[in-house]
Amino acid sequence: MTVPPGRRERKKAATRQKIAESALRLFLERGYDAVGIRDVAAEADVAVTTLFSHFGSKEALVFEQDTDFEQRLTQAVTARAPHEPLLPALRGEIQALVRHCTADGAAPIWRMIEASPALREYDELMRLRHAESLATAIAADPDLSLTPTACRTIARFVIDAYSLAREAADPDAAVDEIFRMIEAAWDVACAP
Repeated sequence: MTVPPGRRERKKAATRQKIAESALRLFLERGYDAVGIRDVAAEADVAVTTLFSHFGSKEALVFEQDTDFEQRLTQAVTARAPHEPLLPALRGEIQALVRHCTADGAAPIWRMIEASPALREYDELMRLRHAESLATAIAADPDLSLTPTACRTIARFVIDAYSLAREAADPDAAVDEIFRMIEAAWDVACAP
Protein backbone atom coordinates (compact mmCIF):
# COMPACT_ATOMS: atom_id res chain seq x y z
CA MET A 1 0.00 0.00 0.00
CA THR A 2 1.32 3.42 -0.95
CA VAL A 3 1.38 6.04 1.75
CA PRO A 4 0.06 9.41 0.52
CA PRO A 5 2.52 12.28 0.77
CA GLY A 6 2.39 14.39 3.90
CA ARG A 7 1.40 18.03 4.10
CA ARG A 8 4.97 19.28 3.77
CA GLU A 9 5.63 17.19 0.64
CA ARG A 10 2.35 18.32 -0.92
CA LYS A 11 3.20 21.94 -0.19
CA LYS A 12 6.68 21.58 -1.72
CA ALA A 13 5.24 19.91 -4.81
CA ALA A 14 2.63 22.67 -5.18
CA THR A 15 5.30 25.36 -4.88
CA ARG A 16 7.47 23.61 -7.46
CA GLN A 17 4.52 23.30 -9.83
CA LYS A 18 3.59 26.96 -9.35
CA ILE A 19 7.15 28.05 -10.15
CA ALA A 20 7.31 25.85 -13.26
CA GLU A 21 3.93 27.05 -14.54
CA SER A 22 4.82 30.69 -13.90
CA ALA A 23 8.15 30.29 -15.69
CA LEU A 24 6.66 28.59 -18.72
CA ARG A 25 3.90 31.18 -19.01
CA LEU A 26 6.45 34.03 -18.89
CA PHE A 27 8.84 32.31 -21.30
CA LEU A 28 6.08 31.75 -23.85
CA GLU A 29 4.68 35.28 -23.45
CA ARG A 30 7.96 37.24 -23.50
CA GLY A 31 10.53 34.84 -24.88
CA TYR A 32 12.98 32.70 -22.96
CA ASP A 33 15.90 35.13 -23.15
CA ALA A 34 13.77 38.13 -22.12
CA VAL A 35 12.77 36.58 -18.79
CA GLY A 36 15.10 36.49 -15.80
CA ILE A 37 15.06 34.33 -12.70
CA ARG A 38 13.86 37.30 -10.61
CA ASP A 39 10.91 37.72 -13.00
CA VAL A 40 9.93 34.09 -12.51
CA ALA A 41 10.29 34.27 -8.74
CA ALA A 42 8.14 37.41 -8.61
CA GLU A 43 5.47 35.87 -10.85
CA ALA A 44 5.37 32.73 -8.67
CA ASP A 45 5.45 34.87 -5.49
CA VAL A 46 8.50 33.09 -4.08
CA ALA A 47 12.01 34.16 -3.15
CA VAL A 48 14.82 33.55 -5.62
CA THR A 49 16.38 31.18 -3.08
CA THR A 50 13.13 29.20 -2.99
CA LEU A 51 13.15 28.98 -6.78
CA PHE A 52 16.72 27.65 -6.70
CA SER A 53 15.84 25.15 -3.98
CA HIS A 54 13.47 23.56 -6.52
CA PHE A 55 15.35 24.19 -9.79
CA GLY A 56 19.09 24.22 -10.31
CA SER A 57 19.08 26.57 -13.28
CA LYS A 58 16.91 28.69 -15.52
CA GLU A 59 16.98 25.94 -18.15
CA ALA A 60 15.68 23.40 -15.62
CA LEU A 61 12.48 25.46 -15.36
CA VAL A 62 11.63 24.49 -18.94
CA PHE A 63 12.42 20.81 -18.38
CA GLU A 64 10.45 20.61 -15.14
CA GLN A 65 9.68 16.88 -15.56
CA ASP A 66 13.29 15.89 -16.26
CA THR A 67 13.73 13.84 -13.08
CA ASP A 68 10.34 12.18 -13.47
CA PHE A 69 11.17 11.12 -17.05
CA GLU A 70 14.53 9.71 -15.98
CA GLN A 71 12.92 7.75 -13.12
CA ARG A 72 10.19 6.41 -15.39
CA LEU A 73 12.78 5.10 -17.84
CA THR A 74 14.89 3.38 -15.20
CA GLN A 75 11.79 1.97 -13.50
CA ALA A 76 10.74 0.47 -16.82
CA VAL A 77 13.83 -1.70 -16.34
CA THR A 78 13.85 -2.21 -12.58
CA ALA A 79 10.11 -2.55 -11.87
CA ARG A 80 9.25 -5.14 -14.47
CA ALA A 81 8.37 -8.67 -13.42
CA PRO A 82 11.13 -11.30 -13.33
CA HIS A 83 11.89 -12.59 -16.81
CA GLU A 84 9.58 -9.99 -18.40
CA PRO A 85 11.20 -8.86 -21.67
CA LEU A 86 13.00 -5.53 -21.43
CA LEU A 87 12.27 -3.95 -24.80
CA PRO A 88 8.46 -3.99 -24.60
CA ALA A 89 8.69 -2.27 -21.21
CA LEU A 90 11.00 0.41 -22.61
CA ARG A 91 8.92 0.78 -25.73
CA GLY A 92 5.78 1.40 -23.66
CA GLU A 93 7.54 4.06 -21.62
CA ILE A 94 8.99 5.80 -24.68
CA GLN A 95 5.55 5.73 -26.31
CA ALA A 96 4.05 7.40 -23.22
CA LEU A 97 6.81 10.03 -23.10
CA VAL A 98 6.43 10.80 -26.80
CA ARG A 99 2.67 11.18 -26.44
CA HIS A 100 3.18 13.50 -23.48
CA CYS A 101 5.66 15.65 -25.41
CA THR A 102 3.55 15.80 -28.58
CA ALA A 103 0.26 16.57 -26.84
CA ASP A 104 -1.73 19.68 -27.66
CA GLY A 105 0.09 22.76 -26.49
CA ALA A 106 3.59 21.24 -26.63
CA ALA A 107 4.57 22.71 -30.02
CA PRO A 108 5.25 26.27 -28.75
CA ILE A 109 7.46 24.87 -26.01
CA TRP A 110 9.53 22.84 -28.48
CA ARG A 111 9.81 25.88 -30.80
CA MET A 112 11.14 27.87 -27.84
CA ILE A 113 13.65 25.12 -27.04
CA GLU A 114 14.82 24.92 -30.64
CA ALA A 115 15.26 28.70 -30.77
CA SER A 116 17.50 28.81 -27.68
CA PRO A 117 21.09 27.51 -27.79
CA ALA A 118 21.09 27.24 -23.98
CA LEU A 119 17.91 25.12 -23.98
CA ARG A 120 19.12 22.91 -26.83
CA GLU A 121 22.38 22.28 -24.97
CA TYR A 122 20.51 21.53 -21.73
CA ASP A 123 18.22 19.12 -23.61
CA GLU A 124 21.22 17.30 -25.11
CA LEU A 125 22.99 16.99 -21.75
CA MET A 126 19.76 15.83 -20.13
CA ARG A 127 19.31 13.11 -22.75
CA LEU A 128 22.91 11.93 -22.26
CA ARG A 129 22.32 11.75 -18.49
CA HIS A 130 19.09 9.80 -19.05
CA ALA A 131 20.94 7.38 -21.33
CA GLU A 132 23.64 6.81 -18.69
CA SER A 133 21.03 6.17 -15.98
CA LEU A 134 19.19 3.78 -18.27
CA ALA A 135 22.43 1.97 -19.18
CA THR A 136 23.25 1.59 -15.48
CA ALA A 137 19.80 0.10 -14.81
CA ILE A 138 20.15 -2.32 -17.73
CA ALA A 139 23.65 -3.37 -16.61
CA ALA A 140 22.40 -4.03 -13.06
CA ASP A 141 19.62 -6.35 -14.22
CA PRO A 142 20.54 -9.89 -13.08
CA ASP A 143 18.51 -11.45 -15.91
CA LEU A 144 20.61 -9.72 -18.56
CA SER A 145 24.23 -10.41 -19.33
CA LEU A 146 25.25 -7.63 -21.65
CA THR A 147 28.59 -5.90 -21.94
CA PRO A 148 28.81 -2.32 -20.65
CA THR A 149 29.11 -1.16 -24.26
CA ALA A 150 25.96 -3.02 -25.25
CA CYS A 151 24.06 -1.54 -22.27
CA ARG A 152 25.14 1.99 -23.16
CA THR A 153 24.37 1.47 -26.86
CA ILE A 154 20.86 0.15 -26.26
CA ALA A 155 20.21 2.96 -23.76
CA ARG A 156 21.33 5.60 -26.25
CA PHE A 157 19.15 4.05 -28.96
CA VAL A 158 16.14 4.17 -26.63
CA ILE A 159 16.75 7.81 -25.68
CA ASP A 160 17.27 8.73 -29.33
CA ALA A 161 14.02 6.91 -30.16
CA TYR A 162 12.23 9.39 -27.92
CA SER A 163 13.81 12.41 -29.63
CA LEU A 164 13.37 11.12 -33.17
CA ALA A 165 9.77 10.02 -32.67
CA ARG A 166 8.83 13.28 -30.96
CA GLU A 167 10.00 15.17 -34.04
CA ALA A 168 8.35 12.85 -36.59
CA ALA A 169 5.18 13.63 -38.52
CA ASP A 170 3.66 10.39 -37.18
CA PRO A 171 5.23 9.79 -33.75
CA ASP A 172 3.53 6.41 -33.14
CA ALA A 173 4.70 5.02 -36.47
CA ALA A 174 8.19 6.37 -35.77
CA VAL A 175 8.32 4.57 -32.41
CA ASP A 176 7.29 1.34 -34.16
CA GLU A 177 9.95 1.75 -36.85
CA ILE A 178 12.72 2.72 -34.43
CA PHE A 179 11.97 -0.10 -32.01
CA ARG A 180 12.19 -2.65 -34.84
CA MET A 181 15.77 -1.43 -35.31
CA ILE A 182 16.44 -1.46 -31.57
CA GLU A 183 15.13 -5.05 -31.41
CA ALA A 184 17.58 -6.02 -34.17
CA ALA A 185 20.42 -4.39 -32.21
CA TRP A 186 19.21 -6.17 -29.07
CA ASP A 187 19.33 -9.53 -30.83
CA VAL A 188 22.93 -8.83 -31.86
CA ALA A 189 23.88 -7.68 -28.34
CA CYS A 190 22.35 -10.81 -26.78
CA ALA A 191 23.84 -13.26 -29.30
CA PRO A 192 26.40 -15.68 -27.77
